[in-house]
Amino acid sequence: MVEEAMSLQARPWQQLVQADKNNRLSHAYVMDGLHGTGKTRLTLTFIQYLLCEQRKNDLPCQTCSSCRRIENGNHPNIWLIQKDGQSIKKEQIDELIQQMSKKGYEKGRRFYMIEEAHTMTVSAANALLKFLEEPVGEITAFLMTDTYAQLLPTIQSRCQRIQFTRPNEEQLIGQLVVDHQLTDSLASTLSRITANVDEALSLSQEEQFMMMRKLALQLIERVEQSKAEAILFIQGEWQTVVKEKEDLEMILNLLLHGYRDIVTIKVNIDRSICYPDARELLEKLSYRLTYEQLSSKIDEILHMKQKISSNMNRTLLVEQLILRL
Repeated sequence: MVEEAMSLQARPWQQLVQADKNNRLSHAYVMDGLHGTGKTRLTLTFIQYLLCEQRKNDLPCQTCSSCRRIENGNHPNIWLIQKDGQSIKKEQIDELIQQMSKKGYEKGRRFYMIEEAHTMTVSAANALLKFLEEPVGEITAFLMTDTYAQLLPTIQSRCQRIQFTRPNEEQLIGQLVVDHQLTDSLASTLSRITANVDEALSLSQEEQFMMMRKLALQLIERVEQSKAEAILFIQGEWQTVVKEKEDLEMILNLLLHGYRDIVTIKVNIDRSICYPDARELLEKLSYRLTYEQLSSKIDEILHMKQKISSNMNRTLLVEQLILRL
């Protein structure tokens, strides 16, 4: 676990270790990085390092009782929260706060990790915010996210942000094409969604993902032709595919990458795009749309991603997005 974490993310590791050496360990961190960049793995390794009984050369030994229990997932000073269904709920945060407010089972610093922290409901995020404002004892929080902008600004301001390096997309695309025989186009799209080869391969086998990729491109084309046609589109075929909150999150990401492709083509940057198979369409749109229009559209999609956690009807949310686009 240590070697893998180090090889993937040397800079975040050095930031965290240096903070500990300087006695400047924060009470809360946001671990921000794309899927597959090893956020959870590195966080657990750092907790091992902090609790290790015989660490050497700035690394946990992985053989002491503390290291082994962390690796086996049964250390009493660590609390992990994962989303319940489509979100992290207030009840989960209330239970976390109750547990963290009790006296620890063992001496030493305690930790809690919240995976996909951007999926917290508004009430859950507000409950956590109060706890972040008034930390109790030696407690360190780690909030994992791949969508930093969706966290409440007040939570962002109370946490130190650790940014994980995005892997080399060209290498990932090459690996997916050469080793796993995916098409260049599909590999390019997957490289924008995840940095994890196994996750990319899993998505490539999902009919749902392939349909959403197709729908995202169709929606971009319809939005730029006629808003009325675009709205009819999402009231029809769209609704048969985009059923859950997670589906909407994914397709908004795919839309976002589509408009970023248009910017890349317009600027004539020498880099791969997410949808090489749709280059002809994207090139036409790059001539028609101004930089200001493209910037506005990207901002609107990012804003909509922040609103997903609300209880609004998802079709209504997308209709609002189309009107703004």
